[in-house]
Amino acid sequence: MGWREELPRLLKKQEVESPISRERLYYRIGEVSRITGIKPHVLRYWESEFKVIKPHKGVSLQRLYRKRDLDLILKIKKLLYEDGFTISGAKKKIRDLERAENRQLKLRLVERKSDGRDHELLVAIREELKGIREMLE
Repeated sequence: MGWREELPRLLKKQEVESPISRERLYYRIGEVSRITGIKPHVLRYWESEFKVIKPHKGVSLQRLYRKRDLDLILKIKKLLYEDGFTISGAKKKIRDLERAENRQLKLRLVERKSDGRDHELLVAIREELKGIREMLE
């Protein structure tokens, strides 16, 4: 068997071993469905229920999910299917987790703030990123 015949099998094996690649920026809905085991119509429904899942929709209007979206989808799947949460309970849990993560990030920034310049720089960067996000929306 030549390398060309072997390549699709190797790619599928790699996809099974590590379905979420660190190098890829975006995943299509079919890929997300295969990785997470969630059907595409359920993913679209979850987008409407969980506002934290925000796939990028380019010119082609194709949903493009980031690694962060996949992580959230897997977290939601665990909450709903394994932990027995309702949709509203899972929403609350996700909100609480995000708040806790934000608090941790703020604490780390405060701990690192030495002479104030780091803090000023971070505030300026945050404002710049907010402006970019507004332009993109």
